[in-house]
Amino acid sequence: MRPEILNPLFAEVEALPGVGPAVAKQLARLGLTRAVDLALHLPTGTIERVEAKAASGALLGRIVILSVKPFDLRAGSGRAPLRIFAADSDSNTITLTFFNNPGWAKKQLPLGETRVVVGRLDQWGDEWQIVHPEVLKLDEASGIAIREPVYGLTEGISNKRMRELALAGMERAPELAEWVEPSLLAQQHWPAWRAALAETHSDPETRSPRKRLAYDEIFANQLALLLLRQHSRKRRTIPLEGTGRLNDALRLPYQMTGAQARVSEEIRGDMAQSAPMLRLLQGDVGSGKTLVAVRAMLTAVESGAQAAFLAPTEILSRQHYATLLGQLGSLGVRVAILTGREKGRAREAVLMGLASGEVDILVGTHAIFQEKVAYQNLGLAVIDEQHRFGVSQRLLLSSKADRPPHLLVMTATPIPRTLTLTHFGEMDVSRLDEMPPGRTPVETRVISEEKLPDVIAALGRHIDGGGQAYWVCPLVEETEKSDATAAEERAAVLRLRFGVDKVGLVHGRMKGPAKDVVMASFASGELAVLVATTVIEVGVDVPNSTLMVVEGAERFGLAQLHQLRGRVGRGEGKSICLLLRGQQLSETGRARLALMRETNDGFRIAEEDLKLRGPGEILGLKQSGEEGFRVATPEDVAELAPMAHDDARLLLDRDGGLDGVRGQAARLCLYLFERDSAVGLLRSG
Repeated sequence: MRPEILNPLFAEVEALPGVGPAVAKQLARLGLTRAVDLALHLPTGTIERVEAKAASGALLGRIVILSVKPFDLRAGSGRAPLRIFAADSDSNTITLTFFNNPGWAKKQLPLGETRVVVGRLDQWGDEWQIVHPEVLKLDEASGIAIREPVYGLTEGISNKRMRELALAGMERAPELAEWVEPSLLAQQHWPAWRAALAETHSDPETRSPRKRLAYDEIFANQLALLLLRQHSRKRRTIPLEGTGRLNDALRLPYQMTGAQARVSEEIRGDMAQSAPMLRLLQGDVGSGKTLVAVRAMLTAVESGAQAAFLAPTEILSRQHYATLLGQLGSLGVRVAILTGREKGRAREAVLMGLASGEVDILVGTHAIFQEKVAYQNLGLAVIDEQHRFGVSQRLLLSSKADRPPHLLVMTATPIPRTLTLTHFGEMDVSRLDEMPPGRTPVETRVISEEKLPDVIAALGRHIDGGGQAYWVCPLVEETEKSDATAAEERAAVLRLRFGVDKVGLVHGRMKGPAKDVVMASFASGELAVLVATTVIEVGVDVPNSTLMVVEGAERFGLAQLHQLRGRVGRGEGKSICLLLRGQQLSETGRARLALMRETNDGFRIAEEDLKLRGPGEILGLKQSGEEGFRVATPEDVAELAPMAHDDARLLLDRDGGLDGVRGQAARLCLYLFERDSAVGLLRSG
């Protein structure tokens, strides 16, 4: 239960003066529904205004405060703007331009009467112009701020009103006891939490107070993860030592890499303990994570337990299912699949098999940890592409057994160390840093979309030579059309060129069975080209496909481009990835594509991606619903996460945990930044 001292801060926005249902609805568009949301809705910068007696060339581009007297106007027709001509104290003519609501502008700026206008002074042709100035009477002008914080806004709420609301939210913030370790506080010269909040709203350019707030949020996150780890370590599970029988009988057409052998041994050691394993396995695209997972699941089955293998998409679930059937069928291991598609008797048969222990390994999407799914003895849960599943979902899966299962989460999206700390701080980390022999690096080329006809011609030659290719369509703004529409249009063009029977199409709106038919046709070589959206980003494995075309490549993140490139280069032949770029490239887009051309190293790409984008995008937190940071920036996370991790560990190891004096303050920090589920874990034992 939230401490009473914080209740005023967590009141709904309607509790603030002057906020009714209409304003509340506007604020909700920004996710601001409570006073605390407004208090933490920090300024993004400042507006600097210049009070001037008259306009001058030196003021162009600046926001000015000018006294002017309107003397003429020109009403626009159609979409043409209303232009009001006014003179300043030096008789310079300033054009005041309004693109809408001309009636309001005429009323505010009557001819012959002096008014104060505030806005950016620009040059348009030979004229000095201010577009949509703020207009005040002379007796109202004394309240204009020369320096004013700027906030993120939504339609219907001005910056002035948003500032009033943010300050009203902040007024409800209480003075709180200090949770930062005293020597760290002194070293950083940070103000107290509430003072830092007030200073940031007052002057956003002061770095120290804002850094303090970012640290507090990261500290709450680190503490919550360490409490989760502590809670998990205290619980006991059944050690799964295995006999080696199934693993020894597993026949592979290739040798394991040294990295695979090392990581398998780390996992085997974890599973033999009575404390449940919590391990994150990182491995670049194609490094062989699935084999490591298979060996771990066989260890569970050898020990008389069941294993669950959770994949993020139905396509990937069915691919894993087919792989496991092929590898384990001769060993007598019973494998089943459960996705949203299994219905009726087929679903009931799987559920009964799980409950009776007849099913050894269950593969599926998130359907495998829904309420009605009961295991007889779940000993190991493997989560593939963990960034689609947040901490809360990992906990839910762990609750599917009387004793918590051992947990192995895997990612082919290499995660920078700071993000590993901030999102997987409760886990031990293994890394597959060696690629299997025989994998040739994919050659990457960046090509202008102007050369699209040449690319299609090259695709034709590739097909004639017996090759297969992926063609991934760009992310599209929602206001234009969907990704599915873009893919359908590209497929139609390619079918005209190469024939309907040669070009397949998959996208997120298709039903599962329809997707499976197309994927099976592509995997068997019946289709030469697979046009797709990013549904094929993760895990899809067709060794004969050696060409990847990514259209609108500048619209994708680095990690996503790396994942897409990883769909090729899975066989013996040389593979090529063509990144088709648009004409309007930003500096960020240019840097992103240059790096893709330069390196195949996913870990280096991940570090660069963190600099170019937020951690939420890299980890897919936006898709999974996992709460990210609202105060801390990616730069803050990189700088402060190790410091916050050490501070949180110090609190738990030296300062008495949440029961000590500092710990009581830290509880407030957890509730303040809504990481309080960790406190609930302590209560539940």
